[in-house]
Amino acid sequence: MRYFIYFSYNGTAYHGWQIQPNGISVQEVLTNALRIVLREEIDVVGAGRTDTGVHARLMVAHFDTTNTMVESDDFVKKLNSILPKDIAAIEVRKVKAEAHARFDALSRKYEYHVYVGKNVFKEHLALRLYHPVDFELMNTAAAQLVNYSDFTSFSKLHTDVKTNNCVVTTAKWEKKGDEWVFFIEADRFLRNMVRSIVGTLFDVGTGKITVPEFCNIIQAKDRCKAGVSVPAHGLYLVDVRYPENIFE
Repeated sequence: MRYFIYFSYNGTAYHGWQIQPNGISVQEVLTNALRIVLREEIDVVGAGRTDTGVHARLMVAHFDTTNTMVESDDFVKKLNSILPKDIAAIEVRKVKAEAHARFDALSRKYEYHVYVGKNVFKEHLALRLYHPVDFELMNTAAAQLVNYSDFTSFSKLHTDVKTNNCVVTTAKWEKKGDEWVFFIEADRFLRNMVRSIVGTLFDVGTGKITVPEFCNIIQAKDRCKAGVSVPAHGLYLVDVRYPENIFE
């Protein structure tokens, strides 16, 4: 039987989602916890990758098991008792046998959080801005993203993806309390894409480039033309959306 597991994590201590030889990952920790609870050799497939230091308010993964205790009321509680304090299981849902956490996702949503002024409680959870930026101008630039499909200029170089095309449906900055948050939703994201978009938007907001120049950077399909990537600790995966017909 196949299940989707919904969970969240603070990515500060992890070398991203994906298992790797030289650092602890969220995938490794979650897999090991599931194996302990279910007493089976469980493999976990995530909805996508998050880089070192990136957080997730909601991440989704799938796994197969023959153990029906997954459907018990206290399964999530047992799993959370084993998981470390910076990873939390939210719920488990049974899906069809062919359902895939990555390939069946209709869209993914990210947020990037920034704040102004010293705040000791946000040091590792949002990016502090030391200089004024024009958020209205950055919103004008961000609105242009929905008009393009090839985001090579915002992709990490030398990745193994077959296409750099994405369908962006939302891209905007909003004031939330004492923070500014960049919201972006797309059918898929390239590695480093959100962080490099935000970094290039900051170039607009500080007057380094104009909105037309921002568009020219997208059209250039050249990572060297875009701005620097902002730090990972301000980035959050916040939602992954699926068609209802994959659930049992």
